[in-house]
Amino acid sequence: MNKMIAFCGLTCTECPAFIATQKDDDKEREKVAKLWTKQFNFNFKVEDINCDGCLSEGNRLINYCQTCKTRKCAKEKEIKNCAYCDDYACEILNKVLNDVPEAKIALEEIRKNL
Repeated sequence: MNKMIAFCGLTCTECPAFIATQKDDDKEREKVAKLWTKQFNFNFKVEDINCDGCLSEGNRLINYCQTCKTRKCAKEKEIKNCAYCDDYACEILNKVLNDVPEAKIALEEIRKNL
């Protein structure tokens, strides 16, 4: 499977929800739901764990990704991900990058090769 980098720099293909969805594995979905419920203090249900990745055109996304401001902005700008944006790193993106340093590393690496 090819690596999918989300608009914000997260690696979708390494996400346990993405992996469980691609395997169509309900036991894995259950594990992810329990883990994330505890980790994020939000009640995830097994049916919530369905995601084809940030770049997908379908509606199978984790709830947060459906309302993600970074994703919405990048889709409107029709860019591959935020590394390609003229406004990199904007206020919207910085909110994500402050919480997820690995996403920043991924985007910085992409920017080096542009």
